[in-house]
Amino acid sequence: MDEGVSRAMRPVVDASWRRAERARLDPEHVSAPLVLDGPALDDARRAHPISAALPVIRQLLVRDADPDSRVVVAIGDERGRLLWVEGDPVLRRRAESMLFVPGAAWAEGDVGTSAPGTALAIGGGVQIRGAEHFSYEVKPWSCTAVPVRDPESGDIIGVVDVTGEDQVAAPHVLPLVEATVAAVERELLIARLRDRGSGHPAASRAHRSPARAAQLRILGRDTGELTGQSGRTGTLSTRHSELLALLAWHGDGLSAERLAELVYGDARRAVTLRAEMVRLRRALGSVAPELGPLTRPYRLAAPLETDIGAVVDLQRRGAHRAAVAAYGGGPLPGSAAPGLDELREEVVGRLREALLESGSADLLLAWAETDRGADDVEIWRAALHALPPQSPRRALVVAHLLALESAE
Repeated sequence: MDEGVSRAMRPVVDASWRRAERARLDPEHVSAPLVLDGPALDDARRAHPISAALPVIRQLLVRDADPDSRVVVAIGDERGRLLWVEGDPVLRRRAESMLFVPGAAWAEGDVGTSAPGTALAIGGGVQIRGAEHFSYEVKPWSCTAVPVRDPESGDIIGVVDVTGEDQVAAPHVLPLVEATVAAVERELLIARLRDRGSGHPAASRAHRSPARAAQLRILGRDTGELTGQSGRTGTLSTRHSELLALLAWHGDGLSAERLAELVYGDARRAVTLRAEMVRLRRALGSVAPELGPLTRPYRLAAPLETDIGAVVDLQRRGAHRAAVAAYGGGPLPGSAAPGLDELREEVVGRLREALLESGSADLLLAWAETDRGADDVEIWRAALHALPPQSPRRALVVAHLLALESAE
């Protein structure tokens, strides 16, 4: 590598070129190998977990990559093998000349520096512009890519890439792809939680609860969706969703007075609460009769897994990005029950503290872009401090901070 060129490169590109040179790749002759075709490609697509989230990617990225958009969207696996390539048909035909097609391998070890391969190599989002590509035949293109991680283990399972002309490496594109990947990871987590409750064979043995506990989904929903041990699913009223969420959160049980206070804001409404608990027990009868509930104190008779509990578990295990993606709009966002407010504040407090301790600009900005983080001055200041001095995102963060501080 010419040392003058090396010094002019961004560090992430310089490091990638050096890896390509150590792999003895020739920029004049390197080309993506076609490693999957026909039935092998079909099998890889069916087996890959991202296939379940393709509608999310298509809604957020591909629908804008229609004819004349000059954008191609590619989804690859953890080895850099492209499984789906969609978008502008004219640009896709052009991209075929460099084998940017389903079944081709675009890891750094195959083609050198490119957004999908380099994103997988560094474990984070990256933009590669024109001449920054290692292979000569790829230099007319620009691209932005972000790796997709397993929502529980944090392992990289794939990559989402947008490829095209210079505009696909504009500063605003990276946050767009990051937001899409966050939505994909959240969709994968929700599907996994649903499979646990239903005992669906798509849920791997490692990810299912051995007891097939009942499952309650309340994140981003004003009414809960309950799946019982039998696999039957039903939608609950807001009040019954509140009661189940609180009983699951307070696993040791609650007195009638305390539960009335959490639901109605008034411990004196215990009589009203008891009548509502009778109605809840009837509602559970057709979906999850195993839950009871029991009395003195009020508690559930069987385990109940909740998606808000999964968020806390992800945060505890350090999977902060997945926790932020999974939290979404929070538990029963339309509920005004004091107990739900307490639950939200506790979970948000834990997650916020973990993000501040992480010092990760990507994580802080992911939270800052949620409804809960939009007005959080401390989060925005921490994100600004964490961003590299030359980051194009600094200007947007500074502008948002100025707006927040002027409104105080």
